[in-house]
Amino acid sequence: MPAIPPVFVRTVAIGGTLPVIIAGPCVIESEKHTLMMAEKVRQIAARAGLPAIFKASFDKANRTSHTSFRGHGLDEGLRILEKARDATGLPVTTDVHDVSQVAALAQAVDLIQVPALLCRQTDLVEACAASGAAISIKKGQFLAPWDCGNIVAKFRAVPAPKGAAKHRLVLIERGTSFGYNTLVSDFRALPVMRGFGVPVIYDGTHSVQAPGGLGAKSGGQGHLAPPLMRAAMAVGCEGIFMETHDQPKKALSDGPNVVPLGELLALLQDLRAIHDLLGRRDPPKPRD
Repeated sequence: MPAIPPVFVRTVAIGGTLPVIIAGPCVIESEKHTLMMAEKVRQIAARAGLPAIFKASFDKANRTSHTSFRGHGLDEGLRILEKARDATGLPVTTDVHDVSQVAALAQAVDLIQVPALLCRQTDLVEACAASGAAISIKKGQFLAPWDCGNIVAKFRAVPAPKGAAKHRLVLIERGTSFGYNTLVSDFRALPVMRGFGVPVIYDGTHSVQAPGGLGAKSGGQGHLAPPLMRAAMAVGCEGIFMETHDQPKKALSDGPNVVPLGELLALLQDLRAIHDLLGRRDPPKPRD
């Protein structure tokens, strides 16, 4: 077992004996589609023998264009996510965008995700820490991996809420800005971020995104996401985040970088095989 303490999201342990898969469509498109995708994620993850958390956003507040589809809003989105959780038994996660949303999300979902562009918003990070919920914070595309130490320190500086044994924090790596409309993955980030004593998830599909690359929307190279996810599993991390869709060309958000649903099982089986072969070692320590 690694030295990094696991973070429990209901019955799923991020940092337990198996890597965790966080998967789902980028945005809640409809109740019917969300429930179908949640059930498919459940079935496919179970076949691969991996624990899973279902992900879908109730609001995409950081779309490139104001004309892009954002979602169904807080109340309707949380209702659909709760229904997906009840139907599948999977824990659910979604984005938070504002301090005013934290309390409602802490009651309705199992893991609150702070988007990369908001990872340095002090009020939001502190409100999440004070909520007592399990929190994942994505490393900003503009940050060096060692800068995540400030995020962890900021989060931990907030007293744990009454009745909570400790904070529950996960970091997510999702690539680093490299010139215009391009992200690259520096796999040194995984051991560096894990060195702060928190579980780290690698976001494979956002790491191949081309932010704003299609003018009024983002593009991406989804075909490159699977090899990057396999590489991350070999380097060492506590799980993999990916967006998936049954019809990527018709997806209402992030279609160019998702994993097609029909390819999900083979990818998860690869990730499980790499884990079974290599295991997950403690983060390497710097040499004197």
